[in-house]
Amino acid sequence: MIPASEGQQRNPLVFLEIAIDGEKAGRITIELRSDVVPNTAENFRALCTGEKGIGVYKRPLHFKGVRFHKVMSQFMVQGGDIVNGDGTSGESIYGPIFKDENFMLKVSQLVSTLSTNNFG
Repeated sequence: MIPASEGQQRNPLVFLEIAIDGEKAGRITIELRSDVVPNTAENFRALCTGEKGIGVYKRPLHFKGVRFHKVMSQFMVQGGDIVNGDGTSGESIYGPIFKDENFMLKVSQLVSTLSTNNFG
């Protein structure tokens, strides 16, 4: 986590409770880079809390119960498709698509990094 200087706001932390075949497997804690991509960070934070209600596809806007639809051992997992659950769709708190913010953070240069896919 990035240390915050005195008076500087810290990036929000969220967590995902992970279960495998219905058994609790652990918790993933994630720092959201609101200092770099505030809209993207807010979208992910709100999808973790579920506070935004129902989306335009008439599905709950939250990650609870959403599966990782792709798992590559020792490499990465993909998930978050709150519409179809298989990576073919999705929705944000801003609607089906929202504008990309920037590309300052290069995923290929970072370790243990959360990234999001977007059609915007």
